[in-house]
Amino acid sequence: MDRIKTLCSYLDKCLTFADVACDHGYCARYMLENGMCENAVISDISDKCLAKAQNLLSDYVKRGKCRAVCCDGLERIDKDTEQILIAGIGGEEIVRILKNSFIPKSFVFQPMKNAEHLRGYLLRSGCEITADDLFTDGKNYYFVIKGKNCGGAQAYTKAQLLYGRDSLISPVFANYLKEEIEKKRGYLKRDMSAEHRERLEADVSFMQGVLNGEID
Repeated sequence: MDRIKTLCSYLDKCLTFADVACDHGYCARYMLENGMCENAVISDISDKCLAKAQNLLSDYVKRGKCRAVCCDGLERIDKDTEQILIAGIGGEEIVRILKNSFIPKSFVFQPMKNAEHLRGYLLRSGCEITADDLFTDGKNYYFVIKGKNCGGAQAYTKAQLLYGRDSLISPVFANYLKEEIEKKRGYLKRDMSAEHRERLEADVSFMQGVLNGEID
């Protein structure tokens, strides 16, 4: 539950909130229990997952404070929803969802992989990223991207695009990068094509430069 607790700390107080790909619905419960939103929507593409969330939030559903919808991504989510959370799925999948529907007014995204693809899409779409961080639950590392669809432009370096602007100054980041470097060095011990080896070695060199503060 540490992941959920930390993730919820990035959420703001709002009138309407949607927890997309909600799984068990813990984040929506946090928002409702703490008076962080007036009304919440929980959605998931899986009937089974949505049923678990509905059970957890049954009292709020009965009181009309929470509504459950089974849908793919944002298909049945109101565009005027003040804040939308999408967590626990891949960055490329979040990009697919946004392309097929809309970018929320205010969002918190927690991609499980390919966070750089999501950052790139948001920046190209003129979003303002207000927090771009990394945290750990002691076992795994998680990127979290918070922002607004308000127009404008932000310039990111290659390192910021790959790892997150705020992650680079996070005390958690050094441990994360050291572990990633060791993984890639482990891969380099395997048989592979010369092209693949050259690419991996370039990745390790870049990551080591970021870790040493030689690359911003």
